[in-house]
Amino acid sequence: MQYQIIVTFASKLQYPHYKMSQKIEHSGYITRIEGTQIQVQIIQMSACSSCHAKGACTAADMDEKFIDVESDDTSLRVGDMVDIVGESSTGLFAVLLAFVIPFVLILTSLFVLRDFVPNEAVSGTISLALLIPYFIILSLFNKKLKKKLQFKIEKK
Repeated sequence: MQYQIIVTFASKLQYPHYKMSQKIEHSGYITRIEGTQIQVQIIQMSACSSCHAKGACTAADMDEKFIDVESDDTSLRVGDMVDIVGESSTGLFAVLLAFVIPFVLILTSLFVLRDFVPNEAVSGTISLALLIPYFIILSLFNKKLKKKLQFKIEKK
């Protein structure tokens, strides 16, 4: 009897029909409109910011962010509540460019330089300095990346 209850409970935990959402959504309000460029303010909350003990805890975190979105919708006004929607693949691509590639670049260069440079501090400095040309190259492709990393705006 006890075994059957555990098996039933464990099978309900698996959720084979559940799929991760393909969209990233944030609610916010419009703070500025200049032509087709719309600035939306969102409140980004950590998981613990909704905790009942957040007043006594220093880990609670809320942050205001401003997102620029391009839209031709003329019905939008400053102060309107809107949803900012982006594809999850866009977010993953941004994480790849901002974190994964620089990490791999530093790690790879450290392993290569340890054989050629006897001083670890110098090889570490060179590895970190390699990030400068990487981010300069990224900034050269800024317009192309902005087209790929776009959010859409939906009025509530």
